[in-house]
Amino acid sequence: MLTKTLVILLALIAIAVPISAALGWLGLILQWDAGIPLWRALGDTAWQNGTDFLLVAIPMFIMLGEILLRAGITERMYEGIVKWLGWLPGGLMHSNIGSSALFAATSGSSVATAATIGTVAVPQIEKRGYNEPLFLGTIAAGGTLGILIPPSINMILYGLLTDTSVPELYLAGFVPGFMLAALFMLTVVVLCLIKPKWGGEALRATWAERISALPALIPPIGIFVVVVGSIYAGWATPTEAAALGVVAALVLAAFNKKLTIDMLRAAIEGTMRTTSMIMLIILAAVFLNFVLSVIGVTTALAASVEGLGLSPFQTMLVLIAVLVVLGCFMETLSMLLTTAPLVTPIVIALGYDPVWFGILLMVLLETALITPPIGINLYVVQGIRERGSIGDVMKGSAPFVVTMFAMVALLLAFPSLALWLPSLFYH
Repeated sequence: MLTKTLVILLALIAIAVPISAALGWLGLILQWDAGIPLWRALGDTAWQNGTDFLLVAIPMFIMLGEILLRAGITERMYEGIVKWLGWLPGGLMHSNIGSSALFAATSGSSVATAATIGTVAVPQIEKRGYNEPLFLGTIAAGGTLGILIPPSINMILYGLLTDTSVPELYLAGFVPGFMLAALFMLTVVVLCLIKPKWGGEALRATWAERISALPALIPPIGIFVVVVGSIYAGWATPTEAAALGVVAALVLAAFNKKLTIDMLRAAIEGTMRTTSMIMLIILAAVFLNFVLSVIGVTTALAASVEGLGLSPFQTMLVLIAVLVVLGCFMETLSMLLTTAPLVTPIVIALGYDPVWFGILLMVLLETALITPPIGINLYVVQGIRERGSIGDVMKGSAPFVVTMFAMVALLLAFPSLALWLPSLFYH
């Protein structure tokens, strides 16, 4: 049954069926194995899961990113970070990563992060003489930080699917998220020291210029404080905090004289388009998970893992390997929605903390965003570039995939990287 499920899913993806339709059709195909018409439960499962209050945070965080982009706040933030990080070997490539980390702390989407920073950064490649594949790789890899650094839409969904505390997940993501950003920058430094020509034109700024650039960094940091601070101050739930972030972004847009009817219309249209896509994937995945549970795939998977006779650590390595392979062929959101309900109970039974595993899973999902052939950030960056081959983006992203594997190893070796902050607040 496990083999049949995977083969059908990969076949549907291979013939370019949209992922939401692929998950829905897979559920409809597999439901015949139950011997009862499970499709009649589709409406009920969609209603029960689609009306969860926590899901309201998704359009809120998407709209937050849309407003920040259209209000010009992101472009000024990028220019400000250039003043502080441009002197490092690799110049603007560090600004790509730093800006992605800061934008990720106000948005919640990796795709939005890659698209936003890429729009600002890509025109600088030829102007500054950078190695194009590596420069593009920093945008694609930096964009993945939107999954790991709070607030994260994927963490909200993981918490919903596995009954794990979203505030604890947010706390757990801080150290690994910013550590991964630092490791990305270290990767750039090492590569540019080995190949100095890849680093392009050196960018220097005086301390006076750096200080004058600080006001450009205040808006995104302020929104981050509003969103995350309101959660841990006990003033708001994650959903309410997302709404506060939207209000703060609107205030900033008005302050910058960018709050117009046309801007709002464009932001709302972008929000609705992205939210509709995400919700369709969520509802299809929820139905598929219901079918898999009824026909016994969940139980069969647990039994198969137990039958391997491996230690908990060895079993975890096997699960990681499977998730890495799946990430090459599945879109990140659908991978999260289909694997988290199946794998998390096994991980908990092995004695691992669900919060820790949530962070580990986020890093693996980040890896899936930049591994071919389905890595969506690769296509986002190539779409912004509008020339050349996507192979350049894949080539430039490869070193950062290795860096992510190093982050996975660090989380396995030192679980406290994820669990230290939550332990201070909740234990």
